[in-house]
Amino acid sequence: MPVTLFPRPKNLSVQTGVGPAVDAPVRVVLDASVPAQGFSLETSAEGVTLTHSDAAGLRYGLAALDQLRADRDFATTSYSITDHPDFPVRGFMLDISRDRVPTRRTLARWVEVLDLARINSLELYTEHTYAFTGQQAVWQDASPLTAEDLQWLDALCASKGIELVCNQNTLGHMERFLKVPEHAKRAENEDGFTMRGQHRPPSTVEPTSENAAFVQELLEDVTPNFRTKRINIGADEPWELGQGKSRQRAEEVGLGTVYFDYVTEVMQPWLDRGYTVEFWADVFGDHPELMDKVPAGAIPVVWQYDSPSLLAEVVDAAQPDQVQEWRSLGVDVTKLRDGFRDRAKLLLDAGIPFWVAPGASNWNSLLGRWENALGNMVDAAEVGLANSAQGYLNTSWGDHGHWDPPSVAFGPVLFGGAVSWSLESNRDLDVAEVLDTRLLLDPQGVTGDVLVRAGKVCHVLGTPVLNASPLVLALRETDDLAPWAVPSADALTTAQRILTDCLLDLRTAEPAASDGDVVLRELTQALRLSEFAVRVLQARASDGSFEATAAARMLPELDDLLEEQRACWLLRSRPGGLADSLAEFSSLRHALLRAVS
Repeated sequence: MPVTLFPRPKNLSVQTGVGPAVDAPVRVVLDASVPAQGFSLETSAEGVTLTHSDAAGLRYGLAALDQLRADRDFATTSYSITDHPDFPVRGFMLDISRDRVPTRRTLARWVEVLDLARINSLELYTEHTYAFTGQQAVWQDASPLTAEDLQWLDALCASKGIELVCNQNTLGHMERFLKVPEHAKRAENEDGFTMRGQHRPPSTVEPTSENAAFVQELLEDVTPNFRTKRINIGADEPWELGQGKSRQRAEEVGLGTVYFDYVTEVMQPWLDRGYTVEFWADVFGDHPELMDKVPAGAIPVVWQYDSPSLLAEVVDAAQPDQVQEWRSLGVDVTKLRDGFRDRAKLLLDAGIPFWVAPGASNWNSLLGRWENALGNMVDAAEVGLANSAQGYLNTSWGDHGHWDPPSVAFGPVLFGGAVSWSLESNRDLDVAEVLDTRLLLDPQGVTGDVLVRAGKVCHVLGTPVLNASPLVLALRETDDLAPWAVPSADALTTAQRILTDCLLDLRTAEPAASDGDVVLRELTQALRLSEFAVRVLQARASDGSFEATAAARMLPELDDLLEEQRACWLLRSRPGGLADSLAEFSSLRHALLRAVS
C-alpha cells in the first residue's frame, strides 16, 4: 500500500507498477508561480522532480520526499503531489510561566515535533521566567531561560525553518513582578482582587506611561535574542483594569480606551521599528469603539479554547449559579456557543484582520481533552480561513501548575499543524497512527493509541465543564467542587475502566523515539493520577469531606504519587516552579488530613 504522508497533502495521485530507482536523480526547479511555501513533487521511472518558489517550499518538498523514500514500495510507485499551506503563519505557543520551564532537551524535542507538523513559528509565553537584567528578585526561584538559552533555541529553530518569536506579557498576569516590593506600587489594585469568591494577589499593572516604559525595558532586554521582527506583547486578561487606580479614567473615557491607549503605547516603538506586533484580543474584541484604531502592523489574536460542540453542551446544561459565575468573571458563555465566530464577531463585522488561537486542551486536564481539542482547532481553522487570516497560533497553556506532561500535548500539536497546513485534507487525520509511526516510533502501535484514548476520558465523564477536566478539579478544588463538575457514578466507573486498560496496554508499548522511555513513565504517572482522582470523586461526600478510613488509605498513596510527579517533572523541566506546582495539591491533602484527624 502506498505510504501515508503527514501532513496529508492537498492533492495526491498515485500510480502503482513503476517508480524511481533508489539512486534516481532529483531535479529541483525554481518556479515563481508555485504558491508561497508550496511545492509540487513528481516521482516516476525517469526520476524525481521537485518544484518550488521559496526555501520553505523546498524544505517541505524534501521532507515529503523523505517520507516517500522510507516506504518499501517507493521504487514501484509513482506519485504526483501539489501542496501549499492554508495559513502562512502556523504557530505553536508553549506556556513556560505557569511553573514548568522546559530543559534544553525538552525544547529540542518540541522543535522536532513542530518540524514534523510543518509549524513555522514558536512562541514561549513568558511572564517572569526569563533572566531579565536587574530583576533577579523576580525570577531567582524560577530556573528561568537565559540569553544563552534563547540564542541557542533561536539558532536551532532557524535551522528548521521555524521563527522563534518573543512572547512577553505586559499588562495582566504580572503577579510575579507585582509581589516584589520594588514593583508593588505598579499594580492597578495593590491590595489584590476577588475572583470566584477568592482573594487574589495583584496581577495587572496600572495602565500608565511609567509602566509602559517599564515593560519596554523588559522587552528591550529580551528581544535581542530573537532574529525575527515579530513580537507578542500579550495584554490579555487584565482582571482588575478599571477597578482600581484607573477607575476614574475608565468612567470618563471608557474601559476600552483605557486599555487600548496603554497597549498602543507599548506597541508603537516596535511598530516604528518595522516589527509585527501580536496582542491578545479578548478585551479589544469586546469594544466596537476600538475597531478603527488598530495601528498598521498590529495583529489582534483571537483566542477561544472550547469547541462549539462543548460550548453548546455546557450552555444547554448550565444551572443559573453557573451562568452567574461566568458573568462574574466578565464572560457570558451563553453568547459564545458558536466558538470562534462569536468570539471574533466584532472583528468579523468590522472586517478587521486577525489571527486565530485555539488550544491543545492539555492544561487543567492531566491527560488532555481530546474531542474538545480537535473540535476547537477545526473551528479555528474554519473561521480563520473564512476571514483570510494569515496566522494560526495553537496554544499549550499551563494553568495551575502545568501538571500534564509534555507528551499529552504532542498529538493535539501535530493535529493543529496539519489542519493549519491543509484543513480539508487533515480534519479526519488518524493522530494516533501519526504519533506511533512518525513521532514516537512505536512498532506496536500502542503509545499513540493510549494517548488518544486517555485524552477521551474527560468526555466520557459527561460533566459540563469548560477549560478543565473534572479529574483535575477533584484534585485541586476538593473543598469547593461545584455540583455540576461531579460526574455520575456510572461515568466514574467507565472512566476507571478505561484508565486501567490504558495502564495495562502501556506495559506492552515500545516507543523507539529518543524520549520514548520518558513518555512511558510520564504517561503512566498521568494515568495513575487520573485514576486516583476518580477514586477521590467516588469517596468524596457531597460536602467535600471523606470518611476517615478512606482518607487514611489515600494519604500515603497521594504522597507516593507526588514523589513520582516530582521525578517525572525533572525528566523534562527545570526545578524552579516544581514546589509551586506541587503546592496545588494542598487542598486535597488538607481535606484528607482533616478526615483522618
